[in-house]
Amino acid sequence: MEPFVSLNGVVAPMNRVNVDTDQIIPKQFLQRVERTGYGEFLFFNWRYNSDGSDNPDFILNQPGYEGVSVLVAGRNFGSGSSREHAPWALEDYGIKCVIAPSFADIFHNNCFQNGVLPVVLPEETVQKIMEAAEKDPGYKIHVDLQAQRVWDDSEEVVATFDVEPFRRHCLLNGLDDIGLTLEHEAAISSFESGRGKHGGTLTI
Repeated sequence: MEPFVSLNGVVAPMNRVNVDTDQIIPKQFLQRVERTGYGEFLFFNWRYNSDGSDNPDFILNQPGYEGVSVLVAGRNFGSGSSREHAPWALEDYGIKCVIAPSFADIFHNNCFQNGVLPVVLPEETVQKIMEAAEKDPGYKIHVDLQAQRVWDDSEEVVATFDVEPFRRHCLLNGLDDIGLTLEHEAAISSFESGRGKHGGTLTI
């Protein structure tokens, strides 16, 4: 997993509440076994017309929102199923941070496991970011996980956010569950090599 420390990225405003995982990545695209390649299907039903052409009314298809890395949305983002494919699709598209007043719990956890930072901010702050991004396509925001701080260049938006220390440590260092396990690779290898001879208990 790629570490997340900070970014200064273009913001895409998604002024919708209760955006669920089936809207983020529809179920017909879940048959892949890789974690990559989902970006082209992100928000598929909103992004494309029935003939496969781009829907010009959808925010990610509009001028000024190319190369976005921050998505700002309404409350309860990521509701629905527990599929990890939703943060896979966001990350593969290039979105490294989602800002919202609240997230569905499982989606929130899945983001940390897959290198996407979910930032919870007060509704009025989220609305201020949303309005700035709608008014000014190409609007950028700074997100600093080390300092747990969000701001824009004009300093019209300045806010702090909380992240549980263990999750913050893992994301700053690019550690998913596999990465955490591999931090103890030497102890595990030593235990495994001696297990057949002596048995015993692994202590980490």
